[in-house]
Amino acid sequence: MTEFSRLSDDVLYSFLQNTPQREAAFRELYGRHKQRIYAYCLRVIGDAAAADDIFQETFVRFYHAAQQERAMTNLPAFLLRIARNLCLNYKRDNKSTLPLQEYDLFQTPHEYGSSELLTLITTALELLDHDHREAFVLRKYDGLSFQEIAELTNTSETNARSRVHRAQAKIRSVLAPYLADIDQHL
Repeated sequence: MTEFSRLSDDVLYSFLQNTPQREAAFRELYGRHKQRIYAYCLRVIGDAAAADDIFQETFVRFYHAAQQERAMTNLPAFLLRIARNLCLNYKRDNKSTLPLQEYDLFQTPHEYGSSELLTLITTALELLDHDHREAFVLRKYDGLSFQEIAELTNTSETNARSRVHRAQAKIRSVLAPYLADIDQHL
């Protein structure tokens, strides 16, 4: 039997097309890419249950897409594109708003420790519109270049760069009162 961990994504992908090694190849690809795809879904959606559903659906759709004969040159990007489309569909179908009372929490200074600061950063991400949050997550958490973000989101590299910078500025402005409060207490 083939040592699947030594094979490239492209070779493993070719095994998914109705070969006896299909299940073992899928398990290997899933193991390689599950953390990145789940982290992307969770950061973009912000809800663990919904992110888990989208994550699972991503791999179901990937498996079914692999049954069609096509050449695969960048499997991580293919998985991210599936996850992105599912996240966009979820966001479109589940538009949510932040109640004014919750937004006021960002305007009142409090004392926070590091775990609370991480919660604030997560909440600050939720205040961003989808395009800015997605660009920020792809850049800061997934380490994609501006060109890769542009290709994945079907925009220009300049627009991708602008979205990341605007997201950073919004996060800084939301966190500024808390960071100032932390500095005062150190």
